[in-house]
Amino acid sequence: MAKAKHSVATRKRKKKVLKQAKGFWGDHSKQYQQAKRVLVHALRYAYRDRRNKKREFRSLWIARINAACREVGISYSVFMNGLKRSKITLDRKILADLAVRNNAAFRKLVEKIKE
Repeated sequence: MAKAKHSVATRKRKKKVLKQAKGFWGDHSKQYQQAKRVLVHALRYAYRDRRNKKREFRSLWIARINAACREVGISYSVFMNGLKRSKITLDRKILADLAVRNNAAFRKLVEKIKE
């Protein structure tokens, strides 16, 4: 029986890893062993940070809404409670965008809540 060789599969596997490691510093993008080791680390960070990104954006939106509310003389929690009571269903992303880009519309929302 003929000896099984793995050269095609091995080359394919190594090329895949080196392609993913393209742009890494020094030998981390040239040598397979180094690339594989660093790539595992990088992919772990990428997985974690895809989730952290959502948290960070939400806290950024809350900070922006809070700042805009304080300018008008109302707290964030009172503002959000008022939105719920007046059955206005805008998410924090849209509210933050209004607060930054269209301050007049945001102020109208606050006036509506104060009523």
